[in-house]
Amino acid sequence: MKHITKTTEPAELLKWKSQDRKFQKGEPKWNRIPTPLKERIREDLRKEQGFICAYCERFLQENDYHMEHLKPKGLRQYTIFLADYDNLVCSCQFELKNGEPNHCGNSKGSWYDQTLFISPLDPGCETRFTYTFDGYIQPAIADDVAAITTINKLNLDIDKLNSLRQAAIEPFLDDSLSSQEVIDFVNGYLKDKSLNGGRYNEFYTTIKSLFSSFII
Repeated sequence: MKHITKTTEPAELLKWKSQDRKFQKGEPKWNRIPTPLKERIREDLRKEQGFICAYCERFLQENDYHMEHLKPKGLRQYTIFLADYDNLVCSCQFELKNGEPNHCGNSKGSWYDQTLFISPLDPGCETRFTYTFDGYIQPAIADDVAAITTINKLNLDIDKLNSLRQAAIEPFLDDSLSSQEVIDFVNGYLKDKSLNGGRYNEFYTTIKSLFSSFII
């Protein structure tokens, strides 16, 4: 899970919320936001995240991602946050294919526990997880209940994601690479999105965690 730094709330959303409060005499409701504005917000979030899922760090492919409420829209106590830009991220899996397992936002659903959910907006979230060279995700501290719960609730340790992480790791383990080539490879892969066409590479924190000794 890569830390997400929230950017400024889109001016169009601020304007709409101001107008909605004026005419509706209350807090803005998610279901009143016009569809074109929701699409604009969704794309802004994707760019904000460097085009990777807020949870598993897969690429957010066109038409295969959705907006995710950190504090779920399905729970009444969080309705005041539903139009809050800081409560929104993008998750992969817009529509599930037959037999495809739920993970990330689809698996999280309406679950939320402030003490047990590790949010990608938490600056320390990257340090709460560690990875193995065969693609498994684990809590960085064995008895970190929040990390264990977050992994389980978001299904971050399913075979599909483990295999995808392993595939991302394997090129870095090529025996034909010299130490300097590995250093260059790792640092090139971990470029900031501002130096990489606005994108982060998939499974960014997996590579960062496993090859930290090569980072310069």
